[in-house]
Amino acid sequence: MTRSWTRIHAHLGTPAGPLTFEMVRQAAGDHLEESDDLDWKQALPAPPRDGRWNEFAKDVAAMANTRGGLLIFGVVDKTTDLIGIDPSQVNVQQYAQWVRNHVQPYLPDLSFQVLTADEGTTSVLVVDVPASEMAPHLVSGTAAKDKDERASVVPYRDHDHTAWMNEAQLERSYRDRFTRKDDSEKEVQRLVDLTAESIFLDAQQSAAWFIGMARPLRPLPRTAPRLSRNSAATVLATALDGSRTRSARRFSGVGPLNSLGSAADNPRPGLRRWVASTLPLGMGREVLIELHDDGTVVFAVNVSWKAMKEEYKGGDGLLVRQDFVRATCHDLLGAARELGKLVRVDSAHHITATLRTPGVPPSPMIPVTSQYDGAFTDIPSYSTRPRRIHAATALLPPASSDESNELAAQELFIDLTNQFGLSG
Repeated sequence: MTRSWTRIHAHLGTPAGPLTFEMVRQAAGDHLEESDDLDWKQALPAPPRDGRWNEFAKDVAAMANTRGGLLIFGVVDKTTDLIGIDPSQVNVQQYAQWVRNHVQPYLPDLSFQVLTADEGTTSVLVVDVPASEMAPHLVSGTAAKDKDERASVVPYRDHDHTAWMNEAQLERSYRDRFTRKDDSEKEVQRLVDLTAESIFLDAQQSAAWFIGMARPLRPLPRTAPRLSRNSAATVLATALDGSRTRSARRFSGVGPLNSLGSAADNPRPGLRRWVASTLPLGMGREVLIELHDDGTVVFAVNVSWKAMKEEYKGGDGLLVRQDFVRATCHDLLGAARELGKLVRVDSAHHITATLRTPGVPPSPMIPVTSQYDGAFTDIPSYSTRPRRIHAATALLPPASSDESNELAAQELFIDLTNQFGLSG
């Protein structure tokens, strides 16, 4: 799926949303210059000849090795004249095959889209290249004089043209790849531990807590706006509307965003973040959500509230309402998507979710299942009662659809639920 925020959006001053032919036409008419994340191309990709490099594979790898961007075919690069392409000549399968054959490691998330004018006379091909966590990507090819020998190079975008990485740049790029995942995992664990410590101190009573977060895999674009109180409140309001829509469809029940009430209308500032919380109020379900300036969402929810406490007489343990865990997973993904739209996240989100209880050792967690929209609840005798839950993870693509959001949320929920010996 083509990203919802691009250099063309920034140039035109339009809000996040799908790229259209009219936007491309206006940007070309304004003579928008090429950059590290925008490359105008006059003709459709062509196969290599006389042992030359596959030009399309090289351009794709260069974008992925920098910060991602758009290749737009049908616009003259020097003059930005929009001349269009013949849609019948577009061969997406062939283009993808060239990338598979010539680019290593493999780039799985390329997006191809033909945009056509309303009058139907002119079309362009837009190739969206995501910034890659696996950079650097090498491009392999053969030489004209010795086609049996293959060589590899590492291209990158240097402003408006493609250059080749030297040894120092290549060393730095590999070092970044190997440390990026480790640093991200450490930061996720730090945020989980910090959130757990905070809520266990401020919570009104002992409870099992859902702690989840969504973090962009790459830094935000340079054009990303800084969060304000009003924009944070707008993100929460929009995410709440989506939560209520799901509830109306009886998809996952009323989510925890609905419990924020007036706290969502007036989030308070934190360290490079905005925070909405019901913990200081001491009433209703306890919910904490943080919207970070870097596009991260931290979400903590009391999932023991109103979970058969009066009926349960089984001794030690904290109850976990399974249907509310499901709704919480969906609300986390919904908030992540809305914040991503606002701050123009153009990479995938890494989603992490776990369940925590206070105490040393932690209290056992007891699952409460429900049927018929919560009318009947039960504690299955065959379920397990874990003290620790392994973190569940999912990946949310940029500019995600409702379907991809729901699939990622359901994946989180099933991975958490299975640890109680229950199916999702």
